[in-house]
Amino acid sequence: MEKFHSVYETKDYGKVTLKLSDTMDRLGVNRNFLMTHARTQFGVIDKWYDGRVEKMDLDLLARICFVLDCDIGDILEYERPAKDDR
Repeated sequence: MEKFHSVYETKDYGKVTLKLSDTMDRLGVNRNFLMTHARTQFGVIDKWYDGRVEKMDLDLLARICFVLDCDIGDILEYERPAKDDR
């Protein structure tokens, strides 16, 4: 039997980390405040705070940045892969 090859390859593209909890803690803002002012549900803010977001809602990200008067880089961080994995 011939050996088959796949065109799909697993690569390390880096990692995006949520830093909302660090920013909120630094600013002295709690989840209830952000929930109310960003006009969303507590469970949504709780997932962002704990870094458990599965899909990014760009409208919510913009509202969070507006309420906290911060930049996207204060909320998200991209960690590049090791040079060997590029």
